[in-house]
Amino acid sequence: MKPLAFRMRPTKIEDIIGQNHLVNEGKIINRMVKAKHLSSMILYGPPGIGKTSIATAIAGSTNTAFRSLNAVLNNKKDMEIVAQEAKMSGKVILILDEVHRLDKAKQDFLLPYLENGMIVLIGATTSNPYHAINPAIRSRCQIFELKALEPSDIKKALERALEDERSGLGSYNIAVTEDALAHFANGCAGDVRSALNALELAVLSTTEDKQGKIQIDLPIAEECLQKKSFVHDKNGDAHYDVLSAFQKSIRGSDVNAALHYLGRLIEAGDLISISRRLLVIAYEDIGLASPQAGARALSAIEAAERIGFPEARIPLANCVIELCLSPKSNSAIKAIDSALADIRKGITGEVPLHLKDAHYKGAKDLGRGIDYLYPHDYDSGWVEQQYLPDTIKKKEYYEPKKTGKFESALAQIYNNLSNKGFKGK
Repeated sequence: MKPLAFRMRPTKIEDIIGQNHLVNEGKIINRMVKAKHLSSMILYGPPGIGKTSIATAIAGSTNTAFRSLNAVLNNKKDMEIVAQEAKMSGKVILILDEVHRLDKAKQDFLLPYLENGMIVLIGATTSNPYHAINPAIRSRCQIFELKALEPSDIKKALERALEDERSGLGSYNIAVTEDALAHFANGCAGDVRSALNALELAVLSTTEDKQGKIQIDLPIAEECLQKKSFVHDKNGDAHYDVLSAFQKSIRGSDVNAALHYLGRLIEAGDLISISRRLLVIAYEDIGLASPQAGARALSAIEAAERIGFPEARIPLANCVIELCLSPKSNSAIKAIDSALADIRKGITGEVPLHLKDAHYKGAKDLGRGIDYLYPHDYDSGWVEQQYLPDTIKKKEYYEPKKTGKFESALAQIYNNLSNKGFKGK
């Protein structure tokens, strides 16, 4: 018997649960189906949210023949069979799972058929197509992002499966408590496939009571879905979304959000990404407002690496809380990015002659380094002279912020030097 999640796949677009931004009345996929004008598309999003189901429903809502293949399991010969069918019938819809795994030979074979419209590709993938899919394929497809299902959507799918006598569990005499149903709906992290298969396991593994009824309560549901699924592919799109949210939460001083995203990264066991991101944050977002943050972050990371998980979570949490509540300054990164922007635009100029290297024979004859003033020879440790090239001698890259005692002191020194004319004024 095929799994419940497979049997309950919708056959028409009206049966799709969730993804309202694509399939509701007036939305793009709904309009395409009603107009009977499908174009090749790629559906991407987390596992178990209905990518293949939507593809099947789209195909089932048209009068066009469709075939389902997997880019990993099926070879080029299987695609040649689909192409021959397209030549005979004029058009075939090809539902292709794991589309990001298409090798070059399969891609090259498909391209002309996608170009002339004989094959309408509906690809499904958990990977971001902008990163994972060949640009030649991508340019011939519409790209639609699917969203994780809400618990209410999952519950609706479970209730539909319990009532469906043909493909679901409607032929069984089942009683599911609200607590059990809620556990299935909330404990699968938006993965309807996981919820449906857990429900089927509960039904098939539970003995009927004296009245011939299968009673599914919370303890049974917890046994069949023991742990909330945690979807985190270290190489996937969601991973970078979590890292981005992690840094932005610390930058925004939201301790609770930062700890939440840290927890997700810890649960994924990704100490390398956590460590790298914390060091970046310490210098990019905290910066000169609290210069000791970088050293303290490094110490926490070294401690975490030495003790390993699960204890590594403790120094990491200490570090995250400190970075969240530290004053923030991005003056250093803004300064270097501003300097780099000028360089990349060709705004550079000749190094002033008195600053050029004079440590070789004949350098002095060329005038190199002759007029250089050695600051240590002066009581103040500073002497007025030009350091920037003539073309940009008045350029300012560093804009100090008064975010804490340290940078406020730097700002005071900077302003004092500016008033003395160190920028070549």
